[in-house]
Amino acid sequence: MQTKWMGKCPDCGEWDTLDEHRETAGASTDRQRGEAMASAASAVSIKSVDMKADGVKRLATGIGELDRVLGGTVTNGHGEPADNGGCGMVPGSVVLIGGDPGIGKSTLMLQAADKLALSGKRVLYVSSEESIQQLRLRAQRLGADGAELLFVLADTNLARITEQVRKTRPDMVVIDSIQMIYKGDLPAAPGSVTQLRACCQELVYLAKSAGIAMVLVGHVTKQGQLAGPRLIEHMVDAVLYFEGDRYHSHRVIRAIKNRYGATLEVGLFEMTDKGLCPVTDGSGLLAKEYQRRPGSVVCPVLQGSRCLLVEVQALTATGFLGAAKRKVSGVDSNRLAMLIAVLEKRGGLRLADQDVFVNGVGGVRVTEPASDLALAIAIAGAHYDRQTEPGTCAVGEIGLGGEIRHVQQMGQRIHEAARLGFNKIICPPTDTKAPKGAELLEVKTLDQAIGLLT
Repeated sequence: MQTKWMGKCPDCGEWDTLDEHRETAGASTDRQRGEAMASAASAVSIKSVDMKADGVKRLATGIGELDRVLGGTVTNGHGEPADNGGCGMVPGSVVLIGGDPGIGKSTLMLQAADKLALSGKRVLYVSSEESIQQLRLRAQRLGADGAELLFVLADTNLARITEQVRKTRPDMVVIDSIQMIYKGDLPAAPGSVTQLRACCQELVYLAKSAGIAMVLVGHVTKQGQLAGPRLIEHMVDAVLYFEGDRYHSHRVIRAIKNRYGATLEVGLFEMTDKGLCPVTDGSGLLAKEYQRRPGSVVCPVLQGSRCLLVEVQALTATGFLGAAKRKVSGVDSNRLAMLIAVLEKRGGLRLADQDVFVNGVGGVRVTEPASDLALAIAIAGAHYDRQTEPGTCAVGEIGLGGEIRHVQQMGQRIHEAARLGFNKIICPPTDTKAPKGAELLEVKTLDQAIGLLT
């Protein structure tokens, strides 16, 4: 809080993030009412809290990839359905989903709302950017206009939206988008910090008090962050990012915050003329387009509970000594810089005057150290114009001494690679036995791995 307007915030260092806020009578009344309710509440023992079965059962949206990211256990250790309410949204929780314009946020939420309504749940879809007629046209194109329990509302006033929620009494509410919602007793413009804070706070309180699952759709800034200086992220229960290139068909949804599930899961979708289609076999989809060539290596990476085979591509070109370029897409740039240094010192490659470009194919961001070996082999293959043998993939972490280290869940990675036809797996020494028809090419050093290029 500052006493006057400043171009640059002295606390966070960002520009144009301070908004004027004037105390209003309505805000004072709301605060007094909240203080009165807080004084009437009393602490109880956690063992005495009454948990009804219906209160903890999750709302499955019917879109498996979205439910996977939202959280919940689908199967237990024996592969049978687990008795924990399934997977999906927790009643009373608030989920924020963000992404670039045109990426498919509204399409995904309209499809999820339709499937949930067809299952017998009441859903209210609030659009602050489209009219009801435009919503109907989009729903017809997606085939999502046949649910009697799916209600739509085109409004931006928070008071009227809240009143419709009380009248409709839905199981889930979708607000698309939160940046356009405003509170009438505040002088700030919609989308400002003041409006976002007040509107989100009231919507969160409404969801908690009424037990309604609520989804807030948010825009992102040019830097790829949710608009509103990350203000809303601290107020909601889960934050999902919808990623991908709008000019390509594949989309990835991941959780960066989730109070009711893991933040490591990802959901894969493919954009079609009928909307977003979940991709259940992500490994097969990403590995299907792989073509053997110099500078291209497949690596089995873990994304939550699933193993995906991702193609890592590298290209080296003659540059200028002292001004060589290092460009990445879908790969950690700091990790790449370390691997280039190890390749020069331990692998004998001269890359100081070479421009190095690295790309993770398929829209999946590869950040875990298990991809080090595949990335190093791809760079060496591009530099020497050599390639791996047919049906070969690589997994392993590389140390600064050039040694190849063991990674977690090696058995799952090896079996998934063998299932998809990669019968030669370059990996560090392991106790895991090779599946039938597959061969483990165990290497201890980076020199041995580079020597496998043909």
